[in-house]
Amino acid sequence: MKIAVIGTGYVGLVTGTCLAETGNDVICVDINETKVKKMIEGEVPIYEPGLDVLFHRNIAQGRLSFTTDLAHAVGESQIIFMALPTPPGGDGAADLSYILGAAKDISQLVKEYKVIVNKSTVPVGTADKVQAVFQANTDVEIDVVSNPEFLREGVAVDDFMKPDRVVVGTRSEKAQKLMTELYAPYVRQGNPIFFMDERSSELTKYAANSFLATKITFMNEIANLCEIVGADVDAVRRGIGSDDRIGKRFLFPGIGYGGSCFPKDVQALSIAAETHDYNFQILKAVMQVNEKQKTILVDKVLQYFKQNINGKHFALWGLAFKPETDDIREAPALYIIDELVKHGATVSVFDPEAAQNVKQLIGDKVSYAENQYDVLDGADALLIATEWSVFRNPDFERMEDLLRNKVIFDGRNLFDLQKMIDLGYYYNSIGRKLIGQ
Repeated sequence: MKIAVIGTGYVGLVTGTCLAETGNDVICVDINETKVKKMIEGEVPIYEPGLDVLFHRNIAQGRLSFTTDLAHAVGESQIIFMALPTPPGGDGAADLSYILGAAKDISQLVKEYKVIVNKSTVPVGTADKVQAVFQANTDVEIDVVSNPEFLREGVAVDDFMKPDRVVVGTRSEKAQKLMTELYAPYVRQGNPIFFMDERSSELTKYAANSFLATKITFMNEIANLCEIVGADVDAVRRGIGSDDRIGKRFLFPGIGYGGSCFPKDVQALSIAAETHDYNFQILKAVMQVNEKQKTILVDKVLQYFKQNINGKHFALWGLAFKPETDDIREAPALYIIDELVKHGATVSVFDPEAAQNVKQLIGDKVSYAENQYDVLDGADALLIATEWSVFRNPDFERMEDLLRNKVIFDGRNLFDLQKMIDLGYYYNSIGRKLIGQ
């Protein structure tokens, strides 16, 4: 099939590359000429495990190409995916200007029937707005389809190639037939394609992300209560996770959710509800709790140092909002850094992939280390903000030689409590017994 993907961010690039992998001819379009030039030259602009192999293979086979020429891409394609950003606007609602702007541009270029696919996460009613743009600008028949993505950064390629489900919102039989053909190679093992109306499809994505964010936040609240009453959140997690109505996933407590999806989607759904005079109270509570949870490690640090960290120096492991990505959008580490610096501390940081993105964002506000041990030299304590695998089994003896104090504040519960007792560390994690009081 002939496909265009408008936008080459995380969603657009993964979508285009994975669609090419099953034999489709895919043209990816972006307005950033420098970025397009680099992709044409074989440079993958994001870090996503496994993407580079598919990226280079499909370029070499001529199935994946990149351009800034929207007219060419539209003319060559039967199905056009819009994978454009929908950032929070001034009021917190999803900003649809990129989507509607692209829709207008495409509407002035179409000469024959096309399927226009909203791949971006968009509020309920967006498909109707896109349809209205086309009706205002062309008499050519088109169908607007809602096809939300459910890609987890770090495993996005696997999620696309072997999806749990595919959700397609359309009431057009013609569009449904084309989308069925397109996704058939990805659901050969029997995972479902759910066809529904466009509004239900749009709401499904927001509902999924908001539910997962709520689940994470609930466990963070349980973890905080565990610390107060002397319970062990790991025991609680295992106890409730064995109930198949609850499940084991998204029950690990930590320092809040971040990334490109959960924060903006929870906020957007709450605001969308308000526009319909519905008070979505649970989402407001989720956002409030998560905002506080992002800096809970700083509260622990201040308590340990008797509310005075002026002149102290801290090491921070992890900058990305989660492991296996270089994405720092709404990463708790950034909030931790801000609070430590506000209190007069200095910070050295290390992350396997995200350091360059942080440097572009905050510059020399912190110092950057080349490996996880260099960052420890002379630090009064270590803080852990991202659960990269490389942090899970470190050389504790080497750490002891570098750290000024054997003090660790762990926002991801990486280490075994008994081991930390045996090693003689002060170890303060989330929802578990405080070691070395």
